[in-house]
Amino acid sequence: MMRMMKLGGVLFLLCISLEVCAKSAAVKVLVLGDSLSAGFGIRSEYGWVRLMQQDLQTRHGVQLLNASVSGETSSGGLTRLPALLRDYQPGIVVLELGGNDGLRGQPLTLLESNLQAMIDAALGSGARVLLVGMQIPGSYGARYSKQFKEIFPKIAAKNKLSLVPFLLEAVAVHPEWMQTDGIHPKEEGQARMKENVLPFLLPMLKLK
Repeated sequence: MMRMMKLGGVLFLLCISLEVCAKSAAVKVLVLGDSLSAGFGIRSEYGWVRLMQQDLQTRHGVQLLNASVSGETSSGGLTRLPALLRDYQPGIVVLELGGNDGLRGQPLTLLESNLQAMIDAALGSGARVLLVGMQIPGSYGARYSKQFKEIFPKIAAKNKLSLVPFLLEAVAVHPEWMQTDGIHPKEEGQARMKENVLPFLLPMLKLK
């Protein structure tokens, strides 16, 4: 009887040890984005990144780190990324940048160069990259808007990356889901944004 109790205690401690090890070995996902991922204009707990964080941590034990900053451009992201990779050592980087470059009419060659440099840095650190596509209104010029949209699938194909075609898919078409600036979604659209990303992220995590 005593031997069985001791064996049970050992097994209990072993289970705790394995659980701790499993948690410490959890995949880290770093989201590097702009105001769309930082939750601009809404309560932070309702942002799509926070919703996805709650879902992944609760159901799968995945650690999700949100390094998104409102107003961020691809140049700013490129400046910040090396330190983020060094400090957090993520296994996956969700790259959601470029919208502010387009809205400011910056050269698309610069955007493409910055995105490629961030991808190179992430891959070089051993992380995988999920690229998030963005679009800008046609009022910025049909040619510029078209070329902007095409950058993301072009870079994804070049680097053989998974691509979320458009973060605001099925969100931007609902004016009642958008804030008065017509750019940032309200809380009502955040769950849909999460669902736009999740099907592309889960296979990278080997989760269903």
